[in-house]
Amino acid sequence: MEKNETKINIKAFLEIVKRRRWAFIVPAVAVFSIAVAIALILPSVYRSTASILIEEQDVPREYVTETVTSYAESRLQTITQRIMSAARLMEIINRFNLYAEDRKRLPIEEIINNMREDDIKFAPITANVISPRTGRSGAATIAFTVSYEGKDPAVVQQVANVLASLYLEENIKVVGQQTENTTKFLEDEMRAVQNELSEIDRKIAWYKQSHNVALPELYQYNLQTLDRTETDIDRLKDQLQALREKETYLRGQLTGASISISQDEARLKELREKLAALQAQYSDAYPDVVNIKKEIATLEKRVKGSSKGEAQKPDNPAYLNMAAELAATQSNIKSVNEQISDLVNKKDSYRRRLEKSPNVEEGYKSLQMVRDNVRAKYDDLARKFMEARVAGGLEKGQLGERFTLINPAMFPEKPVKPPRLTIILLGFILAIGAGVGTAALQEVSDHSARSSEDITQTFQFPVLAEIPQIAAPGEEQQRRRRFRRAAIAIIIAFIILILAVHFFIMDLDVLWARMVRRLNLLGII
Repeated sequence: MEKNETKINIKAFLEIVKRRRWAFIVPAVAVFSIAVAIALILPSVYRSTASILIEEQDVPREYVTETVTSYAESRLQTITQRIMSAARLMEIINRFNLYAEDRKRLPIEEIINNMREDDIKFAPITANVISPRTGRSGAATIAFTVSYEGKDPAVVQQVANVLASLYLEENIKVVGQQTENTTKFLEDEMRAVQNELSEIDRKIAWYKQSHNVALPELYQYNLQTLDRTETDIDRLKDQLQALREKETYLRGQLTGASISISQDEARLKELREKLAALQAQYSDAYPDVVNIKKEIATLEKRVKGSSKGEAQKPDNPAYLNMAAELAATQSNIKSVNEQISDLVNKKDSYRRRLEKSPNVEEGYKSLQMVRDNVRAKYDDLARKFMEARVAGGLEKGQLGERFTLINPAMFPEKPVKPPRLTIILLGFILAIGAGVGTAALQEVSDHSARSSEDITQTFQFPVLAEIPQIAAPGEEQQRRRRFRRAAIAIIIAFIILILAVHFFIMDLDVLWARMVRRLNLLGII
């Protein structure tokens, strides 16, 4: 039962195909013809590509450091923005007379924007490398390609080479400008820091002059001088004590000493001594003793009378010696007092210096710290300035990081657009879909009864008999001629398709090689 139903379904399907063959063939051929026409009519677009390598500097970085510290990616973005500017692209358009037809109907801004976004292609080439600056492994741009697309292959090649040369020229210009700007910036900064350093030196000189006795380097000297001064004061005080004791002693001696010794006093002294000697041998009645007593009495009266007269001048040698010694002692006391006073003033002065020294030291250290920082900054700028000058020579000699053209733009022999094979294959699929859809639509919308089953389902009456189709004379030959013509048309269309692929898309040998390689990859052959 199932086999009979399957045979009936296949037979019905074949009858539908036979009945609707022209509803399938006509839309399919029309759609496929339109697809082939589109593939052949669309203008060919060619692409020419130039490859540029980003080379590292030749001199090791530990010997010479570049002043260009930006990464290649950021520098490439900067160069790309410059090249893609409206002025640069307009120069290229005018130079090669590009978009002649479009310039007649479109504004120049739209043309430049279309050229920038659609026709010029920039593609970086990255690889995992170890950065010489950071020492870390990561993706970095080692090269890049710049392409141009257009309808004239010769012009496309020329424009691509011009774009590549612009990248090379702009890189040299950007690197040189960065090196020059860096050197000028460092020179200006170094000059400003040098002026700042001179100003700080002037402040330090004024500060030292204003606090020349309390500077930090004089602290030990002031402290030692203060100690010596205190020692000298103690020594002079001891000396003063001794002098005052001596003065007191001399004053006591001078109080009991005679100021002057005359001839009567000398004779009186002599007679008294002689009287003492005679009285030791003789009595008071002895004539010499009596005479000496009389003479002593006379001299005593005369000495007393002379002492009541005018003041006597010192002429006693002992008195004079003690008086002179007392005067010298008093002079020494005065001198020692003066010295002590001077030393006390000196002590106070040095004590004030020591008291001021911490504040002075703090201010001096603050100025010195500022000077050290500015000096370190100046030394660092001077070192970087010299490195910048050396790096400038490195860039001028093309020994630094640079762009090198490794693959110039070649003459494009095959177009990259439009994808004619894809359009034709897509048209073939659409053609089949259009044919099947048209045939199915006609079959669904046609309610004619074509079998006894259709009549039974429609009218609910039994079918008594079926009359088979009676072929008229010549119909079979006419059918065969139509079949032959259709077969010939299909063969011609297939040949035209093959020729179109060969001449407009790719050589048949290349197509066959690609198909074989793809089948090998899929494991089919």
